[in-house]
Amino acid sequence: MSSKDSNLLNNFKIPDYILVPESKTQSIEVGNDHDSVPKSPVLVFINSRSGGQLGGELLKTYRTLLNEKQVFDLGENAPDKVLHSIYAKLENLKVQGDQFAMKIMERLKLIVAGGDGTAGWLLGVVCDLKLSHPPPIATVPLGTGNNLPFAFGWGKKNPGTDQNSVEQFLDQVMKAKEMTIDNWHIVMRMRAPKEGSCDPIPPLELPHSLHAFQRVSAGDELNVEGYHTFRGGFWNYFSMGMDAQVSYAFHSERKMNPEKFKNQLVNQSTYAKLGCSQGWFFASLFHPADRNIAQLAKVKIIRRRGKWEDLPIPPYIRSIVCLNLPSFSGGLNPWGTPNQKKLEQRDLTPPFVDDGLLEVVGFRDAWHGLVLLAPKGHGTRLAQAHRIRFEFHKGTADHTFMRIDGEPWKQPLPVDDDTVVVEISHHGQVNMLATETCKSTSVNDPLSPRHTDDAEEDDSDEDEHSTGEEFRKFGAADTFRIPDDVDISHLS
Repeated sequence: MSSKDSNLLNNFKIPDYILVPESKTQSIEVGNDHDSVPKSPVLVFINSRSGGQLGGELLKTYRTLLNEKQVFDLGENAPDKVLHSIYAKLENLKVQGDQFAMKIMERLKLIVAGGDGTAGWLLGVVCDLKLSHPPPIATVPLGTGNNLPFAFGWGKKNPGTDQNSVEQFLDQVMKAKEMTIDNWHIVMRMRAPKEGSCDPIPPLELPHSLHAFQRVSAGDELNVEGYHTFRGGFWNYFSMGMDAQVSYAFHSERKMNPEKFKNQLVNQSTYAKLGCSQGWFFASLFHPADRNIAQLAKVKIIRRRGKWEDLPIPPYIRSIVCLNLPSFSGGLNPWGTPNQKKLEQRDLTPPFVDDGLLEVVGFRDAWHGLVLLAPKGHGTRLAQAHRIRFEFHKGTADHTFMRIDGEPWKQPLPVDDDTVVVEISHHGQVNMLATETCKSTSVNDPLSPRHTDDAEEDDSDEDEHSTGEEFRKFGAADTFRIPDDVDISHLS
């Protein structure tokens, strides 16, 4: 390794005495210019099972270049325990007057490599620990969709795992700007089964972002007697309906046959084929009307101000997305940027990531989703909301599909005179690291665009669109793409 490379990497390395709980304290001089302190000390969390072989290779490279004790395999080390231990050590050293440790805590950054679910897991841990100085987080795109990394300029293609690629990424981390984004709390409540256990409720297998908080305890104020309540958080989106159904089919297939999912390209092709086989492109033919959102749930919202109000859902909407970041289904932006006229007519604001509002968008089918690939394309804009509540009552459907930050599950619906409730509310903020090509915008950034000056091509929020052959030419994202080897004439 050259001296130039060594000097670069010294900006990120953390000494053992900070990382190992029982290690002996060292005395490292901190001058007036703080040159002895790393400029950008990092803790690296890698899901070694993400990206086929890439996760394991990336783990080896980071451990070779940095102190191996600052690089953690999420398959072996739970991030909450790691961060709790390291921050306890830093706080203890701070009490002892250790200036070097104090500067490390002040400058510390986190890197997480994995899919959107893995990134959301770490974000949830950082929020839940309520650290005295929460570190900003950079995300390495190691999953299939990679919506979180893409939203903050880290790209959506799986990264290189060689020394040069990792050094370039670390250099970006050192130069990245901090950006605050909203954290959203989700509570799900359902009646306890009359027989058997409820952890989880068969066939309910909840994602990390709900498991991280576990079931609400008996003494929690959210708990209701006779019901089981789950809680968690998300940072990018909550979705329900056909898009989540396709995602669930993909995750189920990958769980049963992991050997078939070795790289991002294969994963995306499989995802798209499942979208076709699940009827997402021909929902009017294959998707029962009782699975449409309006037939499944009553939706209520609280806007920027005011009280709960009913949100009318058009009867044709088969998928609904509550979006925090401008990146969904592999980097598409369902909300778009309304022009000034639309903002004024509907009392809307631009889609900032730190304004305490979620953008609520609906889709009819995958053809509707292809509109996002056109300039100024967007879904059916339903509302912006500070809180959202879905109430599910007994109906003809006994289940639906839900997804948060890329992790889907099959949700049982009431079979008696009962109600399943999902409620989403604002729950603080977390710090992210963003590059110069960041797609997200901040309400506090005067350079962020407030609206599109030009009139939109489609003046209606219920965009008319063709379902003709011309849409096949678009290189659509995972949920909407038709693979080249799929003949759609056999699907109709």
